[in-house]
Amino acid sequence: MTVNRYLRMIAGFFVMLSVALAHFHSPYWLYFTAFVGLNLFQSAFSNWCPMITILRKLGVKEG
Repeated sequence: MTVNRYLRMIAGFFVMLSVALAHFHSPYWLYFTAFVGLNLFQSAFSNWCPMITILRKLGVKEG
């Protein structure tokens, strides 16, 4: 597993969480978590994101 793959998995989790929270709780959660997830997903392609730094420090290999 590489840094980019982990980052995309985390982003996908936030997007799916936003759909679930919006469906079961409130549409405002959709906006917040979808924004976070989509920004993480975009960051995986730009290689600038605090999560990338955290994953690198945890020893996840570059890809």
